[in-house]
Amino acid sequence: MNDNALSFVLPQSLQATNGGLFISRGVGQHPRRVIDSFELLYVKKGQLGIEEDGQQFLVGPEETLVLWPGREHGGSIPYTPDLHFFWAHFLLPTPKGKPRPSDLQLDVPQHARVARPEQMTGLFRRFLNEQELLGERQVPMSLMLMQMLWEVANSRAVGAAGPVADGSAAVLAARADELICTGFGGPISTSSIAQQLGCNSDYLGRVFRSIYRCTLTEAIHTRRLRQATALLAEGRATAAVAAQCGFDDIGYFRRLFKRSTGMTPQAYRRLHMRVHVNTG
Repeated sequence: MNDNALSFVLPQSLQATNGGLFISRGVGQHPRRVIDSFELLYVKKGQLGIEEDGQQFLVGPEETLVLWPGREHGGSIPYTPDLHFFWAHFLLPTPKGKPRPSDLQLDVPQHARVARPEQMTGLFRRFLNEQELLGERQVPMSLMLMQMLWEVANSRAVGAAGPVADGSAAVLAARADELICTGFGGPISTSSIAQQLGCNSDYLGRVFRSIYRCTLTEAIHTRRLRQATALLAEGRATAAVAAQCGFDDIGYFRRLFKRSTGMTPQAYRRLHMRVHVNTG
């Protein structure tokens, strides 16, 4: 395991302290400092350049970075104008004694590409909502931060080895992913994507799964739900969001959304209207 992976034993009294959402104005860069807590960064848009004790990180969209206490870190590139990232500080107590057989070891890569970005975004927004309502150092915040670290632990470290595919297969999968990103708002399916790319749908499905670790249908749903969470957080109505994100059946949209986030679209919209935002 990488020396910079964060490992701790559950159950353990992780303590969240505070967090926020940073929205860049394209001015300045991350301050250089040493802090006494861990910091979890999650980039939603743009790229964040960070250097920690001589190690360089370029954190892209839907990637996380864990910064360690006692290590000097600072920006390595100026803030990009489109940069949006969530941040949260937390403390871990020093372990006492040897781990018990029942304890669960959680290994969190320092720099990871999040496997379920819509889940991570929802957790951060709920975290910030609890902070606004209850103040800092509350138990719900610490539990949600534990969930965030669980999501990172079950994601893929940036730079980790993955399935090897030949160049043509990788290109085909990337073209399918591009069609999903640009066409998710309309009628799109595995068969329609395969038809546009002039290939067999079963073959395309196998290639896509080997590269992206999910089916084409799952990728379509993920992209649609990701957009839906963003629109709902802006206060849009459920029916309008469902239609804009490519769902013809609003009931099916509600079921998928609740399965993904654990709450209805209406509840999600109410919950995520308040966030702590800082700009720079």
